[in-house]
Amino acid sequence: MRRIAILGNGGAGKTVLANRLSTVLGIPVTHLDDLRYADDGTTVAEAVFVDLQREVVAGEAWIIDGNSLASLPIRLGRANTVIVVDPHPLVCLLGILQRRLRYRGGRHPDGVVDRINASFLWYVGWRYRHTHLPKVRACIAEHFRGAPVIHLTSRRQADLWVDVFTHHHGKGGR
Repeated sequence: MRRIAILGNGGAGKTVLANRLSTVLGIPVTHLDDLRYADDGTTVAEAVFVDLQREVVAGEAWIIDGNSLASLPIRLGRANTVIVVDPHPLVCLLGILQRRLRYRGGRHPDGVVDRINASFLWYVGWRYRHTHLPKVRACIAEHFRGAPVIHLTSRRQADLWVDVFTHHHGKGGR
């Protein structure tokens, strides 16, 4: 487990999981939002975004969290572990609200860019699970050749998985 792609809905807990695994494994984490957005908050050109991902995945050890379906094959082609964080959409919406209250919008210290609008809330609450996730699964089936996909369906399950993983690997966790 040296090249990890973490996927999931907005507010699902991808960044928290990525940061925890980074601590346990001593592997650097890259948040796709850090690659997608320039320092001034503007979106970088797609070609630049793709090239930045290719640079990261060329490394021997990395954790990348994020959702970009168009460039997912880049990550899946080099990943040896894929984790799908898939709690109920209401949990994701609550996660977005909690994040907004904690950081007050903008770019967060953990890399997330907070751009909440009606379209994003509709995506998180409905479209992700019904239209986006099936496409993610198809992309995984086509491009990922690693171990079985780890599918975590709740934050509690994610916490327990990291705790068990940490215990078996003899390193500090939370």
